[in-house]
Amino acid sequence: MIWLVLLAGAALLASGAAVAYAVGAASVLTFLATDNARYLAILPQRMFSQVDVFALMAMPLFILVGEIMNHAGITRALIDFAMSIVGRLKGGLGHVNIMAAVFLSGISGSAVADAAALGSTIVPEMREKGYKLSYAAALTAAASMIGPIIPPSIIMVFYGALMQTSVAAMFVGGILPGLLLAGFLFAANAWFAHRHDHPGGAGEAVPALWPSLWRALPALSLPVIILGGIVFGVVTPTEAAALAVIAALAVGFHYGGLNAANLKLGLLQTASLTGTIFMLLGAVSVLDWLAGLEQLPQMLARTVSSAGLSPTEYMVVLNVFFVVVGTLLEPPVALALLVPLLAPSALELGIHPVHLGITLCLNLTIGMITPPMGGSLMIVSAVTRVGYLELNRAILPFVLVETALLFVIALVPEISLFLPRQFGLIK
Repeated sequence: MIWLVLLAGAALLASGAAVAYAVGAASVLTFLATDNARYLAILPQRMFSQVDVFALMAMPLFILVGEIMNHAGITRALIDFAMSIVGRLKGGLGHVNIMAAVFLSGISGSAVADAAALGSTIVPEMREKGYKLSYAAALTAAASMIGPIIPPSIIMVFYGALMQTSVAAMFVGGILPGLLLAGFLFAANAWFAHRHDHPGGAGEAVPALWPSLWRALPALSLPVIILGGIVFGVVTPTEAAALAVIAALAVGFHYGGLNAANLKLGLLQTASLTGTIFMLLGAVSVLDWLAGLEQLPQMLARTVSSAGLSPTEYMVVLNVFFVVVGTLLEPPVALALLVPLLAPSALELGIHPVHLGITLCLNLTIGMITPPMGGSLMIVSAVTRVGYLELNRAILPFVLVETALLFVIALVPEISLFLPRQFGLIK
């Protein structure tokens, strides 16, 4: 059965069809080929139930927050504040790049949004100071991976809805992995700074701390509103997303970069991306239903059981597989297609769904900077005008650093589960 879906889907994708259409059409054709056509009458109900999930309401709202952030002038204020803290270190602008990504990650939840914002602002400054352009662009792409891990995270909302897992627990569980990712990048940038004699040091001119903090404070309030309300049980993730939109509008008008035209463009882009994701979810629900009828998850579980894999071994195998998949598919597509099939076996082995989710979200996020099809690489290449092949070469050390961290997080569940347990979000 699965081979029919794969062959039909591959043929449709090769013809230029969108992923949602290819998956949906291939699944329907397989229903007919496997003599399961009688079940197609319930198809609309199955598709609707897949998208009729309260947690998914947070996704378009967080996407809109990221769109507002891109147009509002928030990035400049956060860069100045980061510069006042770490700008005098060796390789200071590289550290500023990473710290600004941490600040932005608490607002946008999107690697692509952060890559575009930082690529158009801090990369030109790094070039003027004497950094090699390919290095500045590669560091920007690598730092943008922090965005989907530190909350809020659009991809975590997506996973939570797919697996019926607490989005609040996912958000809180992503804090330590996200900060560790920033720490690994700080260390890598410091090493490169001393090896290649990057500019920066005690004599570097930086903005004054308190004025830059005062200017950045409205932007820094957004992560507090989002995460603080969720952690202390004041609001749900969806309600926090709605509050974040209101706060982002206020902050955008405060900085003066937001106007009616930008807001209209942001709303249109949010609607377009949300519609694309919901179409994909509807199409994948057909494939998941077909897999259930053919008992594919049970077959995979039996295969894992017969192989005698321990939870640790299964996590290693699963992550190696997703590393490969992540180089070819966008994170929402890979999650929607593969998690419903592969996650049940992990849960049966006792792997916690929050730990599994954070590991896979980080895995697929790293795929966005992994050649040959990294989505963030393409964005950074276009924004900074660095050749795509040159950027592929420059990003490889950072890919290795982030992949090493991925397997540390995969093999040490407490990194993901410590904070959710402390706040009573999971047992």
